[in-house]
Amino acid sequence: MDTNSEGRRARIVLTAGLRALALALISLGGSLTLFVLTLVSLALIPAGVGLITTPWVLAGVRAQADLRRLLASQWCGVRIPSAYRPVPPGARPWTRTLHLLRDPGTWRDLRWLPVDMVAGFVTALVPAALVFYPLEGFALAFGLWRVFTDGTYVGWWYGFVPVGGQGSALLAGLLGVGILVASFFLTPPLLRVHFLLTRSLLAPGQGQLAERVRVLTETRRDAVDGSAAELRRIERDLHDGAQARLVAMGMDLGTIEALLEKNPAKARELLARARQSSVEALDELRDLVRGIHPPVLAERGLGDAVRALALRMPVPTEVSAELGGGRADAPVESAAYFAVSEVLTNAVKHSGADRIWVDMRYVEGALQVSVTDNGGGGAVVGAGSGLSGVERRLGTFDGVLAVSSPAGGPTMVTMEIPCVLS
Repeated sequence: MDTNSEGRRARIVLTAGLRALALALISLGGSLTLFVLTLVSLALIPAGVGLITTPWVLAGVRAQADLRRLLASQWCGVRIPSAYRPVPPGARPWTRTLHLLRDPGTWRDLRWLPVDMVAGFVTALVPAALVFYPLEGFALAFGLWRVFTDGTYVGWWYGFVPVGGQGSALLAGLLGVGILVASFFLTPPLLRVHFLLTRSLLAPGQGQLAERVRVLTETRRDAVDGSAAELRRIERDLHDGAQARLVAMGMDLGTIEALLEKNPAKARELLARARQSSVEALDELRDLVRGIHPPVLAERGLGDAVRALALRMPVPTEVSAELGGGRADAPVESAAYFAVSEVLTNAVKHSGADRIWVDMRYVEGALQVSVTDNGGGGAVVGAGSGLSGVERRLGTFDGVLAVSSPAGGPTMVTMEIPCVLS
């Protein structure tokens, strides 16, 4: 193995160890906190308080599960399907709570939480320990053992090695070398084991086909409803905007024809007004077409279309796109473009941010987009937020939406759409 290959392998192992350490913290801290909050919220349902708190707590549980799905796909290529029943918009708290509790996906998440905070924590901690535990052995070999003993008794254990002097400290260092060598072969596969365990609990099991049919039926209905609403919007915009201006322009032209010989000055005035109406009608038609499918998206692709969108934002927005030179199908690009547009609009309106970052990349059969702002946080999916519409739009393509938005910020909205680039 040459030096470049060894260096590349070392970076892969170190990255896997850092990711495993982060997962261990998320599994223990995040899942334990959400599990306790869920139990408390469900216990308060008979008192009425839980009807209000449960949807918010379960939204946090789903965000935790969606984040793990996203990391599984990005870090290890493990795809974990998401199959939640959409919550009716505008539902009352008790209706929303009952709907969530009837969703099999909710109970899969709740069964996963206690396993994640125990077995998930262990399966994440082991690959992290393989990378970082050898550091303790090296430190003991280089003299740290003197902190724990004066050489007359065993003052510390490193694994199964009792450290009581320099000789045993050197053995601890050799054990550290062995563990470090083992990490080169075991850390990435063990990290994958963590996500396979997660998939075994979060992915739909028996009845998966029926659940899949139900999800597809609902997403198709959402797509049809969305298309019908879009057609009504286009018809309304044409009727109230460009059509009205064209009718007025036609009437002005008729008047100009009658006044051309009798009152040329008045005719010229009406002609100027008709010309202005034609310019305004053309602008409205261009805006309408841009709202249906932006020309820059069709001509130059998703990356340049989002960059053009960012230039129109009142908040400084940086865009990074690594799409490998290929393009997704037009419907996927359109869905991703308008999803990014909606998220950016929400960030500008509600976050109070003064900077936004958009990162787009294509990784292992999926288009991944993240929008991050440095605002005040508190963004949630549901409760009539614009993110619910984004989630439904992505759901038509089996896409996943994950939101991380702690109080005080920052907010990170991550979207993933399975697709193939051409």
